[in-house]
Amino acid sequence: MSLQSTDQIADLLTRIRNAIMVGKTEIRVPTSKLKVAVVETLVKANYLDGFTIESAKPRDYLRVVINAAGVAPRINAIEKVSKPGRRVYVAAEEIPKIKSGRGMVLISTSKGIMTGSEAKKLRLGGELLVKVF
Repeated sequence: MSLQSTDQIADLLTRIRNAIMVGKTEIRVPTSKLKVAVVETLVKANYLDGFTIESAKPRDYLRVVINAAGVAPRINAIEKVSKPGRRVYVAAEEIPKIKSGRGMVLISTSKGIMTGSEAKKLRLGGELLVKVF
């Protein structure tokens, strides 16, 4: 099994989606700064319960807790917006609302990865990464 993935965010989101479908409460993925930033933002937005970084050889792992045992997951749908073949960039005024404000988007800005509402407040645009509700 290879630890490399062409699109690391798409791989992370697919693992989260698959874990939710089969009823798992946590996943382990090879870590990267980008994955940690995305998961950290989802935890702050209360879509995930938490995460830890586990040291291992040859690479550290990110353990993501989706939800507590016996509790329904808070993610109904999660998908990648910008793909390697087609990047999607938006200005601060063009940041989309997801499900009439019940969902959110993650945006990669010059100040780091943040939610769409945070980017609007700071008047920052950037690359649309993830749509979640």
